[in-house]
Amino acid sequence: MQPESWSGGCLCGSCRYTVNGKPSHVGYCHCSMCRRATGGPFAVLVRVESEIVEWSRVPASYRSSPIATRGFCPTCGTPLYLQYDDDSRIRLLVGTVDQPDNFVPQSHYGVEGRLKWIDCSRGLPEEETTETW
Repeated sequence: MQPESWSGGCLCGSCRYTVNGKPSHVGYCHCSMCRRATGGPFAVLVRVESEIVEWSRVPASYRSSPIATRGFCPTCGTPLYLQYDDDSRIRLLVGTVDQPDNFVPQSHYGVEGRLKWIDCSRGLPEEETTETW
């Protein structure tokens, strides 16, 4: 069960956040951009309205494509979020959440980029990448 208020942050603890509200979606992303940005075989993203996120320190950001930026800790480099230019919501990385077991993925995105050896959460809805740049 997802709590109404929850928190997370980076590896070194200098970029902490508190979210006052439930996410609108939790999902896997298998696209190559998320793989490269996280250094993992996929990302698990927790989508929330950006105005309900309070930061102890504003993360640095990087324009990772013509349509999105990614936030990270400028001290330790932990990837923290993804935000599309035309979207008021951000997608926090579940690995940065203090209690990640509360955020169970509901779908797979970017499935055309899923690695052949990934075998997780079969049966969830799947969608191919729709963003273009």
